[in-house]
Amino acid sequence: MKSNENSIKRMSAFAVKLMKNKQNKKAEANQDKSTSTYVSHDVLDNTQHNLSLLSTMSTASALNSSKVYKKKMKSDMKKIAKKQGPLGRASCLPDHALNSPMVNTIQTLKKAKKGKTKILPDIQEDNRTKTPALSFGSDINLLKEIADELNAKKFKAQKRNTRKSPLTGSLDVPAKKRKVSNDDKSEDGDRDDAEDERDNERPYMYDSRHEATKIFRCLIHPVKPAKFFSNLWEKKPMLVKRHQANYNEGWFSTDELDKILRKENVKFGVNLDVTTYRDGKRETHNPAGRAYAPVVWDFYQTGCSIRLLNPQTYSRNVWKFLSELQEYFGSSVGANIYLTPPGSQGFAPHYDDIEAFVVQLEGKKHWRLYAPRSDAETLPRYSSGNFSPNEIGEPILDMVLEAGDMLYFPRGTIHQADTPEDTHSLHITVSTYQKNTWGDLMEKLLPRTIQMAIEEDMEFRQALPRDYLQYMGIANQDVESPERTAFLRKVEQLMMKLVSHAPLDAACDQMGKDLIHDSLPPFLSQEEKDCSIHGAGEMWNKKRQTISHSVEFEPDTQVKLVRKGVIRLVTEDDKVHVYHSLENARIYHGEDMQYIEITADAAPAVEYLIHAYPEYTKVDDLPLDKMTQRMEIAVILYDKGLLITSQPLEPIDGSSSEGEEG
Repeated sequence: MKSNENSIKRMSAFAVKLMKNKQNKKAEANQDKSTSTYVSHDVLDNTQHNLSLLSTMSTASALNSSKVYKKKMKSDMKKIAKKQGPLGRASCLPDHALNSPMVNTIQTLKKAKKGKTKILPDIQEDNRTKTPALSFGSDINLLKEIADELNAKKFKAQKRNTRKSPLTGSLDVPAKKRKVSNDDKSEDGDRDDAEDERDNERPYMYDSRHEATKIFRCLIHPVKPAKFFSNLWEKKPMLVKRHQANYNEGWFSTDELDKILRKENVKFGVNLDVTTYRDGKRETHNPAGRAYAPVVWDFYQTGCSIRLLNPQTYSRNVWKFLSELQEYFGSSVGANIYLTPPGSQGFAPHYDDIEAFVVQLEGKKHWRLYAPRSDAETLPRYSSGNFSPNEIGEPILDMVLEAGDMLYFPRGTIHQADTPEDTHSLHITVSTYQKNTWGDLMEKLLPRTIQMAIEEDMEFRQALPRDYLQYMGIANQDVESPERTAFLRKVEQLMMKLVSHAPLDAACDQMGKDLIHDSLPPFLSQEEKDCSIHGAGEMWNKKRQTISHSVEFEPDTQVKLVRKGVIRLVTEDDKVHVYHSLENARIYHGEDMQYIEITADAAPAVEYLIHAYPEYTKVDDLPLDKMTQRMEIAVILYDKGLLITSQPLEPIDGSSSEGEEG
């Protein structure tokens, strides 16, 4: 408050009076309105388990009451927009939410932090936690007025050259060019002009890692990824209250679930569960066979919760969302959809073996989180059974999640959730980092390490002492003797030597190989399909009754991998395998592990493509001795859908897409 008081003293008496009047009016008018001024709370300490809470609150700043300031701010905003383009979009948001006050305000707040716009900090206090918090006050109506004006111009300019978004089906950026906003810049530094220019010229998703970063930043917005991973990840829950009901809209809906049930062969117990938790008893009510919509809705009307186990199989939105996030985490990413009727609960208290991001889509849900009961249950490798209320203690967080909000909690966090009596709840739980720990790596590493040590070091092949069983074993563990001491020292020495024999890169490749099998196939845009085997090349010409549209690679054809994480190059038993996720099913392990076996001589070309990503490279630049070798490996990878060209290949027979289907 001190900063505000000092600023008020410097203002004229007239400005102070105007500010007070406007504050009082706005306090009444905005009491229940949604804004996007973010309040970052101090870390709370409750039952020795920390919780970071983020909330959004309405504020009014003294400077915003000044007419002179308003005029200057509006002018500054227009200059910023003119210089840097339209207010930036976060690619994980549905388009109808992009022009919301929330998105536009956060752009202004970023400018304020850099000194481009003056906004006074206010001290707020959350009524529930009574925790002091720092926020940035702003005149939301002024910002919205400016944003609407700028976005109206943007919409008119783009309307004639837009395409349907593969994610939401709403208007998106022009098909062949994709602008990068200030909000798209990474934590580690600004993207240079050359990178932005390349993004504008290349097909959609020039760098899958960059796109994945934007998705994650949007998921946890306004928390910065660096802060999240240093302070929260695997340590404590995080709640983001946005007061923006449509923030998460567009990923999935109850209406979409109904359509899936009517069109798809959804099976009880395989793809969908019907559950209840009443009077301390958790029950599953799955009948046999297909989950027809009327049957599912009948269960729902009787108070049963609906869990869709693999929404990515049926929903393009969820598939795109998860397939991009797996690039960010370097780990498989899955999801469940939970639909709960009013006044009910579907699951007993329990903990899971995954990092959970709960994205509230519709309605409200009352959540209670509990600290792990012991160190053994912290970051567990396996999920728990059901707990009774007297086994879990007092909650560290008790709150209601509303549409637009997000809740994160680590593996081992005990949780339960129920709906209020007056509304249903629909949320998606995004899960990751299942069995992706140091311990899992060691399970891959140590057996092979011991095998290599025995093969390479004679000391590991020397005989054990003849009488070691006389002083080793449980019966002798409390008996001290020189022989036992020498034996323990010898084992310690050999354990230290194991490090030098550890095939660490090979073990990491095995982890990467498993990830490839666990992963979803990449979601490809139409532009990417047009530049790959998925949409280009030979096809049947119905009109001519022949094959047309033949294409060929040339030495100067520019190619790159379709995604950074789509392949893993692994050497196994003197063979070189290129494992890939492109032909994976959209259900977990729905297909066998897919790979291409290549010669050892061709491996450098694959390595070159991996390290060159996201840049395109000419086929002629692949580091192989002969042109025939370069063309061969490029064609092998292209024919498997793993390569994309910088431009659609021109048909060598002069055919075009016109009339090809008659």
